[in-house]
Amino acid sequence: MSFDKKLLEVLACPVCKGKLVLNHDDQSLICRFDRLAYPIRDGIPVLIESKATTLSVDEVDATR
Repeated sequence: MSFDKKLLEVLACPVCKGKLVLNHDDQSLICRFDRLAYPIRDGIPVLIESKATTLSVDEVDATR
């Protein structure tokens, strides 16, 4: 099952309420402000801060 990209219009980062972007591999949603990557499992985004991975500045820059 793939992630429905239309959801990006309504989803927000649970930490800062900012915009999320889909990672190039379609396996995570990225919050550039908080440098967090939220996993997508079976097409469902897991928007739980404790499940997110922290990204380096270089990794965040690569999503632009």
